[in-house]
Amino acid sequence: VVDMRSLPVMRNLGYPVVFDATHSVQLPGGGGTVSSGQREFVAPLARAAAAAGCDGFFMEVHPRPEEALSDGPNMIRLSELRGLLAQLQAIWQVTGKGEISPLT
Repeated sequence: VVDMRSLPVMRNLGYPVVFDATHSVQLPGGGGTVSSGQREFVAPLARAAAAAGCDGFFMEVHPRPEEALSDGPNMIRLSELRGLLAQLQAIWQVTGKGEISPLT
């Protein structure tokens, strides 16, 4: 379960937080005898994690995820990585890296 509220809580402990964007969409056993995944949700969850202040990202990438030996259904295509990283960087710049401020 991915709960974006936990990301700033972990950051407030004083350590860098890395978001595992591809395993966050993995469906263990979803393919019967193998894991499945929902790669279409990698980018939206990664963008949300960037806005919540994550310090880094882990993502499994492959030129052709459908041919990967494992975790293919939750991998993103290598050709999509540069664009996603640019989006994450832009979010960091806009949000001040997700710093939390009181709503008062």
